[in-house]
Amino acid sequence: MTTVVIVDDQPLQRFGFRMLLESAPGTEVLGEAENGVQAVRQVAELRPDVVLMDVRMPGMDGIEATRRIVAAGGRSRVLVLTTFDLDEYAHAALRAGASGFLLKDALPEELLAGIRAVASGDAVIAPGLTRRLLDTYAHRLPAHSADQQPSDPRLRALTEREHEILLAIGQGWSNGEIAERLVLSESTVKTHVGRVLAKIGARDRIQAVILAYDLGLTRPQPDRAAER
Repeated sequence: MTTVVIVDDQPLQRFGFRMLLESAPGTEVLGEAENGVQAVRQVAELRPDVVLMDVRMPGMDGIEATRRIVAAGGRSRVLVLTTFDLDEYAHAALRAGASGFLLKDALPEELLAGIRAVASGDAVIAPGLTRRLLDTYAHRLPAHSADQQPSDPRLRALTEREHEILLAIGQGWSNGEIAERLVLSESTVKTHVGRVLAKIGARDRIQAVILAYDLGLTRPQPDRAAER
């Protein structure tokens, strides 16, 4: 059973999500919140598997609520709901520790699949979309020179192969693409990815991509910017 807390300042929106989730087998709504303060309190009390989090709310918004929920170190994972797929608020929420985001008008089956994915520890955003999102807002990320990279203890803990895997994740490659380009089996890649996430302390693949950007391991490709 996947347990969920719904966070949205619109009562009708919360009602719609509750109706959908309660009609789906294997999903249980533990509570609702209309702002970030209520969300943080309910998550601490109810410890749901997934928090369905709106970002634009009065008072404490979904970004700060996500940051506090993740910082608390509990098992609850945050799935952000946003109006636009490249909304800067969604980007900020991912950097705050959210495990992914979906559009508010996502199909019911997409929302349910996203909730299950986040509950199981996976990221909701496809690798290619993750790269596009971060490329769009890369100017907000800190600059790092190459000689700063090895000083980070998270990188020193990686083997040479694991470092290659992290670079590939940062490029937005799927497991299949990594397997093809590094001439490995997908099962081997999956094992390497799991070890990389554990060593760098990333909750999921999205956080690994963000770390790769933060440490300057990867940067936006000019041709991608030109395409937009």
